Amino acid sequence: MREETAKPWLKLYPEEIPSIIQIEDKSLVELFQEAVQLYGYKSAVHFLGKELTFSQLYEQALALAAYLQKLGFLKGEKVAIMLPNSPQAVISFYGVLLAGGTVVQTNPLYTERELMFQLNDSNAKYMISLDILYPKISKMKALTNVEHIIVARIQDYLPFPKNLLYPFIQKKQQGVVVKVEHRGKNHLLSEIIKSGVATYIPVPINSKEDLALLQYTGGTTGFPKGVMLTHSNLVANATMCSHWLYKCKKGEEKILGVLPFFHVYGLTTVLILSVLQGYEMILLPKFDTEMVLKTIHKQKPTLFPGAPTIYIALLNHPNLTKYDLSSIDSCISGSAPLPVEVQEKFEKITGGKLVEGYGLTETSPVTHSNFLWTDRVTGSIGVPWPNTDAMVVSLQTGEQAEIDEIGEIAVRGPQVMKGYWNRPDETEAVLRDGWFFTGDLGYMDERGYFYIVDRKKDMIIASGFNIYPREVEEVLYEHEKIQEAVVAGVPDPYRGETVKAYVVLKEGAACTEEELDAFIRQHLAAYKVPRIYEFRSELPKTAVGKILRRSLVEEEREKQKKAT
Repeated sequence: MREETAKPWLKLYPEEIPSIIQIEDKSLVELFQEAVQLYGYKSAVHFLGKELTFSQLYEQALALAAYLQKLGFLKGEKVAIMLPNSPQAVISFYGVLLAGGTVVQTNPLYTERELMFQLNDSNAKYMISLDILYPKISKMKALTNVEHIIVARIQDYLPFPKNLLYPFIQKKQQGVVVKVEHRGKNHLLSEIIKSGVATYIPVPINSKEDLALLQYTGGTTGFPKGVMLTHSNLVANATMCSHWLYKCKKGEEKILGVLPFFHVYGLTTVLILSVLQGYEMILLPKFDTEMVLKTIHKQKPTLFPGAPTIYIALLNHPNLTKYDLSSIDSCISGSAPLPVEVQEKFEKITGGKLVEGYGLTETSPVTHSNFLWTDRVTGSIGVPWPNTDAMVVSLQTGEQAEIDEIGEIAVRGPQVMKGYWNRPDETEAVLRDGWFFTGDLGYMDERGYFYIVDRKKDMIIASGFNIYPREVEEVLYEHEKIQEAVVAGVPDPYRGETVKAYVVLKEGAACTEEELDAFIRQHLAAYKVPRIYEFRSELPKTAVGKILRRSLVEEEREKQKKAT
């Protein structure tokens, strides 16, 4: 492998984007404090009609940090945050960092099984979650090392009279209102914030070494693995993003926060970027098409990072023409390939720019993107960001591939992770001589544009969510009537891909799709549950008995081709 790669893409950079940018050697905490100095008076968060300034966010995050320290919190300890996009999510993220801790972002859709694994693997002793999720997470005290649970309530950050009405709405939707008292090892975030910051002790942070985030992603063993991202990793990626969006003005933009913060894409391109640049975050607790359209119409966001399924849902809404989306100026789409018809239609309706980008959890996450205001190539993931190097490695020689030759994409740069938490073997397998081997197959054209053609990994991306077949298969194998099972991603016009399960039943057994669906939903989040089941007498295998997942995917594609 050649030590240095040619970088033809640099010739494509507009003059506003330098090939090498200055990335400050500062922690996320320091940059938050600087933002407060610059934009303290300015609105930092808009949430369903309620606003918080940068100064208010900082004071409340500081109160949480002081409270954690009072509980005996030590530098480097892990705090699991299980919250939707909300002011509490921002306060919790920076509160943990101010206390010198590491955030473990946790999907609120997780089942008890998934949650237990992540909490045990990360050794989180503290957890911050919504009141409605308390019954689920309280069980974790007996199954994990979690000692303290901090409970947040949505109504605490709603304007009058929404804050008074919310408990009644919650009871109607959920069937119950959960009440948690602020005592013992259960704590209310609202009470913590009232306690103030008098006892806070600043914590020194080494931005290049100290972990800011433990973000879980899939593993070759079938279990998720924690990606170790330092303060520097996340600062670098947000800084690159700010340079890519060179027409955006510091302190003036509004960014729509629909992408969940428990996904590193949302965390970096909404939360961290907003603080770095003094933008206002317009947060929505969940993706609801009508709510997103109304919010754009009323709040006039200028930036809207998202995923193809989000844009597709908006474009197909029956009341789309009733809303003014013309405030949208810039959108970078990630998580899945962006169909050209979606790009063109969205740009026509908004008058803004929508381009495709690429990244991974291990790279904080963005490495490539198309240019927003200059040259771009349909079907390409674009070119590497500043300070980022990339190459295609030949599958035959292990050396750098030729132009247009398909191989494994490898990247290096300051946004590349420190490694996998407690998994040195898996870290060594993907980090080699400073290069991160992505597991994605692609090629680079002569101009320096990169293209993804397939994945070495079997990961499924459905509606922007990463789904790992092995995890679903392990649940299927727990069903008493199943002899063999394999899960694969099959093309889906809306979700990009959807989960299909191929099942062989034990001799004499009978089972329905409905029975399997009900069983799996007890153990996995809804987005991981197969949407299609196919019962077979046998599965295709190699001579040594390995199930040929890829042949099933190809078979499915051929079926769909014949159907169209």
